[in-house]
Amino acid sequence: MRKLAERELTSEGPKRAIGAKGTHRSVTVNLGESPIAWLHSRGHLSDRLFDAGEALRADYERAQLSPNLTMRWDPVRIKTGNYGSSEAGLSPSEKQVAAKQRFDGALAEAGKGLEDVLWRVVCAGEGVPQAEKALGWPARSGKLVLQLALERVADYYRTR
Repeated sequence: MRKLAERELTSEGPKRAIGAKGTHRSVTVNLGESPIAWLHSRGHLSDRLFDAGEALRADYERAQLSPNLTMRWDPVRIKTGNYGSSEAGLSPSEKQVAAKQRFDGALAEAGKGLEDVLWRVVCAGEGVPQAEKALGWPARSGKLVLQLALERVADYYRTR
């Protein structure tokens, strides 16, 4: 999905553009591109690590762990055609619980200290530099730590 926006270019990286354009430089960014998709498209993550990150993010979203803004109006039972799935015949609540268990298992497999960068970059969509700053890490260390964490998550999900 392409969702383009203008961001002011600063020494810390792109920021949300504020006010009228003056002598400041701005860049166009795709808000629909996740940080791991950006890393993968530029060759910093292998297909295996990207797939593991996407599986973790999918479980995070299926488990509905992000804050909700309004009430959900989903029906109690949803009939699906994917009967070969391990979730075939489960209610939406049961699917949510199964996704939460997989998500918790993947974070546990990553280990202490690595779940923070996984959650920030993969699930919350923070950029690696922002995650490094929030975690108090040295610059350019986040990508390596994220790769280590995704290796463990890939083993958990048994991706390629």
